[in-house]
Amino acid sequence: MAVFISGALSRANDRWLGKVRRALVFIKPYKRTVILVLGLVFMVSAFEAIEPLILKYLFDRLDAGKVNPLLIGIGGLMALGVSREIVQGFSNWYSWRVRLGVNYGLLEATVSRLHTLPLAYHRNESVGGIMTKLDRGINGLVEALSNLAFGILPGLFYLCLSLFFMFRLDWRLSLVVLAFAPAPTLIGMWAACEQTTRERALVDRWTSIFSRFNEVLSGILTVKSFSMEDEEKRRFLSGVDDANALVLRGVGTDTKTGAVKNFAILLARVFSIALGGYLIIKGQITMGTLIAFLGYLTGLFGPVQGLTGIYQTIRKASVSVDIIYSILDARDGLRDLPQAKAVKSVSGEVVFDGVSFGYQKEKSILLNIDLRIKPGETVALVGPSGAGKTTLMALLQRFYDPIEGSIRIDGVDLRHIKQRSLRKHIGVVFQDALLFNDTVRNNIAYGRPGAPERDIIEAAKAANAHDFITRFPEGYDTLAGERGGRLSAGERQRVSIARALLKNPPILILDEATSALDAESEFFVQEALSRLVKGRTTFIIAHRLSTVMGADRILVLKDGTIMESGCHQALMGRNGYYAAMVKRQTGGLLIAPAA
Repeated sequence: MAVFISGALSRANDRWLGKVRRALVFIKPYKRTVILVLGLVFMVSAFEAIEPLILKYLFDRLDAGKVNPLLIGIGGLMALGVSREIVQGFSNWYSWRVRLGVNYGLLEATVSRLHTLPLAYHRNESVGGIMTKLDRGINGLVEALSNLAFGILPGLFYLCLSLFFMFRLDWRLSLVVLAFAPAPTLIGMWAACEQTTRERALVDRWTSIFSRFNEVLSGILTVKSFSMEDEEKRRFLSGVDDANALVLRGVGTDTKTGAVKNFAILLARVFSIALGGYLIIKGQITMGTLIAFLGYLTGLFGPVQGLTGIYQTIRKASVSVDIIYSILDARDGLRDLPQAKAVKSVSGEVVFDGVSFGYQKEKSILLNIDLRIKPGETVALVGPSGAGKTTLMALLQRFYDPIEGSIRIDGVDLRHIKQRSLRKHIGVVFQDALLFNDTVRNNIAYGRPGAPERDIIEAAKAANAHDFITRFPEGYDTLAGERGGRLSAGERQRVSIARALLKNPPILILDEATSALDAESEFFVQEALSRLVKGRTTFIIAHRLSTVMGADRILVLKDGTIMESGCHQALMGRNGYYAAMVKRQTGGLLIAPAA
């Protein structure tokens, strides 16, 4: 039977076994512990194989007036049971150490990969979808590997022991059992294809459901503003109903196949009892032999069904492997080059040399940009939406690489600088300042973990944030809330400026840093920004043109090219596109340049 099962599995599972072998790399660090656990579970299997023999001894020697065989049999069963539980306890403890270690290794690999994947990957994948994939993929693979290592191999060992003792007890009864043994295996292999398809469909369904749910919770303000709570609840529950219906259909299939398997086991038991009873009547075997044989029969079909589960387990594991390696094998066109080096200091000279770029090959966002910024210069980027302002700054941070041309800092091509090293020298203040659900102190120190308290406070003071922070009952230990929701927009922005000040980068990007603020908040933020930009190469992206009038140079981007360049007064004197933009925003009332 083992040869039959092995042949069937080898023909059917080559492709899936290859995937599972790839995942075994995560077990390799724990191979010694796995060997120990296997030794322990083999001992448990041996204890279970000995128990029917003790029962045979007990029932064959039960005669009137003889107590010793009863005492010996009961004592043997007690000693065997206690020993088995002790060994089983150690086995469980060590097997969980392996499971948790493999789970940690998978999390470390996938989370590390997610952090290093380029921005393009994260824009194509939803947060909820990634979290669902991580949960189902990792848990599914750990469960499968654990089942293969600690369930299947001991099951094979017990199966071999059982067959050996069963043939020693009576070969005729053994042949009856073997006639029915392949049935559960064949039924399980038949059902495995549907189970694999179902598992893939469920992963896709739950990924879609929680992707949308994550978006809804992140944008709950919009949902409530449009009174869409009931519609979003209906959409979510409808998706859950569809997924549950798929689960129930699968449960129905599993129940039917399970019933057929159990019926085959029932037939094996009934035929064995019938033949065994006949042989007892004929005086060819003893009652103890039949009882021991039935003990082996009951335990035999567990490993047989476990062997049946190899096929199903491997196919389910292959689904989990696909999920995990869809992250680990995700294409990364922005890996650091082997010759890339870390930079310790940056003066701030930035050069764009013939830079062209498009998110899609057939559509260019930037066309042949030539630009040189001197250290400490403040450059404003203005123009209509879609002109390429934010894209230009994304290229500077090397979230993407140009299709043509190069970008250099202090004469060094960005592709020759390690990405993490590059971004340590660039500070960014976004329009929507993201704060984490942590203390205000830790949010300020986010770019410089472990910064001294005095430096954090000095940065907060320079950002006009110290006063409102100290008014909180918990001061710097105040939790900012998810995405900084416990602070106002102006307070969040000033904390983000303090974060940039504490990082002390030589190159600074201000991406619409004041566009969402009221007049009073903008005053405090602008005052903080004026301190932040001193001595730094600064890029200001702005639609509100009054915020860029004091820049050393203003670049007007339109249709992916630099349309105009110069200071505010020079551009106004040309009476071109920039001047028209200013007039539209001010209604013809030209605002004097900032001091």
